[in-house]
Amino acid sequence: MDRKNQTIISEFLLLGLSSQPEQQRILFWLFLCVYLITVTGNVLIMMAIGLDTRLHSPMYFFLANLSFNDICFSSVTIPKMLVNHIMRSNSISYVECMMQMYFFMTFGNMDGFLLVIMAYDRYMAICHPLHYTTVMGPGLCILLVAISWVITILHALLHTLLMAQLSFCADNTIPHFFCDPYPVRKLSCSDTFISDLMVFTVGGVVFITPFTCIVISYVFIFSNVIKIPSTQGIQKALSTCGSHLTVVSLFYGAVMGIYLRPSSSYSAVDTVASVIFTVVTPMLNPFIYSLRNQDMKLALQRLILTKAILQMP
Repeated sequence: MDRKNQTIISEFLLLGLSSQPEQQRILFWLFLCVYLITVTGNVLIMMAIGLDTRLHSPMYFFLANLSFNDICFSSVTIPKMLVNHIMRSNSISYVECMMQMYFFMTFGNMDGFLLVIMAYDRYMAICHPLHYTTVMGPGLCILLVAISWVITILHALLHTLLMAQLSFCADNTIPHFFCDPYPVRKLSCSDTFISDLMVFTVGGVVFITPFTCIVISYVFIFSNVIKIPSTQGIQKALSTCGSHLTVVSLFYGAVMGIYLRPSSSYSAVDTVASVIFTVVTPMLNPFIYSLRNQDMKLALQRLILTKAILQMP
């Protein structure tokens, strides 16, 4: 398209999940409740892990990082949606949209990297229990998380800079409740070949590598578990993986439902998968880990009981 005929836009319009006022009010209160539950639940998980010395182990260190990341991840999209409803506006500035995409990719990919680190932790605990304490020391745990942050930050920065090079013309309507990179890129009136190439190469590696490592870890875990002679031993070994497997299934199931399903336009299925990915999963993670983990349940009970006692006159 001739650049002389282009109108450079300064903002995008987010269509949201519904155009009906009644449904918008219901969605506002629903998303507000979900956000408050997400923040409260994940903060309680971090406080319980930080204050209870029994939980000062690699597995819970990674869980605390996952809880922190989930708070950040849900804070990228939900508050803006709530503010737009209060202000009766569906606009988001160009700069805000680029920033939202950057943080969305950073925290979204960080979830995947933390899940693969947790899978490796379970692999070491079950398959190499005698070397677990030696290998999974504080230095390695911090290093694994730090490397993950560096990779996700650089990956998000690359895609955001490529997105910023694209031109956006008359059509500035995003059929979503946040600036998802995929529908935003489709609005561009310039050549998106380089951006698309990076998505399928670098983005594919960042997505496929953690998922493949998780699968390989559990192949080794299950092959080791079936060699355990007692049923009680098998149940004990698998009980430490149940919560992690549930979170992995939710996370990657939603991601595949959004980005790996061929679609020419955003559909209701994509919207549902996006809500699960960005809203539901961060909220459910604290419940999944606390309800299926006896140590975490006891730590949360002690934390709540201590706070209740301190508040007594």
